[in-house]
Amino acid sequence: MNHQDKGLVLYNGTPLIRYAIAAMSPIVTELLINANRNHADYRRFGLPVIADQTRSFDGPLAGILTAILYSTAEILLVMPCDSPLIKSAHLQKILKTLLETESEIAVAFDGERLHPVFLALKTNVKDSLETYLNSGGRKLEHWIKQDHFVQADFSDTPDIFLNLNTMSELSALEKGTLTTPND
Repeated sequence: MNHQDKGLVLYNGTPLIRYAIAAMSPIVTELLINANRNHADYRRFGLPVIADQTRSFDGPLAGILTAILYSTAEILLVMPCDSPLIKSAHLQKILKTLLETESEIAVAFDGERLHPVFLALKTNVKDSLETYLNSGGRKLEHWIKQDHFVQADFSDTPDIFLNLNTMSELSALEKGTLTTPND
């Protein structure tokens, strides 16, 4: 993204973070932005901005742990800022999948692979997550598979997990020529 903060990059004239906020707002009681830079820019969206508890970039798991430590919620709903096709109904499906099972974590599954940055989890997994991070683990999918998890099935709509990693992908999506999920 040309060294830009993804959440602040414009998609159809709107910062990507706005799409995540719009998807999350109708179904959560507390909404947090996890960001490790540009805090002032993110604060303009009127939400608490929390930084990872460590100085090293430990990836999404560090952000999830930070949210668990900051929030008083018993369940966290997580999504990245670079997937503007995700809507509230999709996140609600992940949350519903968690609530209907005895699982600790519900993660999106497109029929072929997991999308581990789209998940709902019970905050009582904090100790497991801290242990994993303290042991040097950083792979979200590996940690998820260590705990009791369930898949939220999105095999009928796999294209919603498209995430934007480059300006050319962003441009192609705006033009309607990029429609398949990517890594």
